[in-house]
Amino acid sequence: MYLELFGLDEFPFRLTPDPAFIYASRQHSQAATFMDSTVLLTDSFVVITGEIGSGKTTLIEKFLSEIDRDEIVTARIFQTQVTPVQFLQSLLVEFGFNPFKKRKAELLKMLKDFTIAQHKDGRRVVVVVDEAQNLSQTVLEEIRLLSGIETQKEKMLSVILVGQPELEEVLNLPQMEQLAQRTRLRYHLKALTPEETHEYIEHRLKVAGARKEGIFSDECFPIIFKYTGGIPRLINTLCDTALICCFADQTTTVTSEQIQSAVDELGWLEFAQRTHTDRTGIRRFGIGPRETRGQLRVIGPGGEEKIYPLIRGRLIIGRTIDNDIQIDSEFISRHHAQIFTDEKNSRIEDLNSTNGVFLNNRRIKKRQLISGDEIELGTHVLEYSETVAKDKDSD
Repeated sequence: MYLELFGLDEFPFRLTPDPAFIYASRQHSQAATFMDSTVLLTDSFVVITGEIGSGKTTLIEKFLSEIDRDEIVTARIFQTQVTPVQFLQSLLVEFGFNPFKKRKAELLKMLKDFTIAQHKDGRRVVVVVDEAQNLSQTVLEEIRLLSGIETQKEKMLSVILVGQPELEEVLNLPQMEQLAQRTRLRYHLKALTPEETHEYIEHRLKVAGARKEGIFSDECFPIIFKYTGGIPRLINTLCDTALICCFADQTTTVTSEQIQSAVDELGWLEFAQRTHTDRTGIRRFGIGPRETRGQLRVIGPGGEEKIYPLIRGRLIIGRTIDNDIQIDSEFISRHHAQIFTDEKNSRIEDLNSTNGVFLNNRRIKKRQLISGDEIELGTHVLEYSETVAKDKDSD
């Protein structure tokens, strides 16, 4: 789309976590140091919390990408609405086992034997749990018991719990006191400051190959902060939409006019005026027919349906609540796919999902949509139409 217009090599404001684009603010650097401490200091538990879109997953990606695989064995868990047995099974799958016909006692023995074997070979085991705010208290207690795998001098298994602020609330419950006492380090990732927001945008443009300065005029940055509150994911969404608006207008500089157009397209309020739920940046549907450019009919495996109108801009589809279309399914990635819509057409792109995007029974990476296309995401089917039908559930 707009890459050639702005002289960019890649899209600077993708929502998929990419360690190459990480902006090392003071807070992000400190949080990264806390995560590294699980390796350097053999702490048993580290807790990192932050609002939706604050950059937690990008920190995880950076941490995992920099680990010495000869010294550290890692497992990353992101399916957290599970039972204790399912959690142990997921963990062992990450370590290469097939644990699904084992009883809980057998699962625990497998994990202990594996951890001890790694320790004898000079390697430590680090478990990273993303979306940890969804863990039940019984699963958290199971994780606490894992810290019992230790020698006389040190822990053999370290755990990093990463989640939304609700995780802190759970850990502060009286019944969670034993886990809280074993948690040596906690860090809450706050939003970027206005100055950091400016630097963050310029940093991502530079990483994406920008060959000139001033793609965003100085007047843009206070407005961007006003509508995003310094939340990186919201900054990405707003800036990307503004660049799309520039592409439509064929102008090579983003001004306050394009930022306001992007805000209008997204239907956002100022950040300070939003409720906690609104701050995810989820687009509010129920848009007038003059603004729509088509629709998606999302059909679940049980036949349940919901219609989403498409307007100009970007729409993200994935498993977590911060997506424009949330599909709560184990077969859907956190951010699975995105759809770009302009005045003429819509295009779908796979966001490096685990299970892929299938268009009319063929796996694709990126493709322009035509009316009647069927998109398969896991067990869900998305029917694309260039016309809009009213659906009572879409309001």
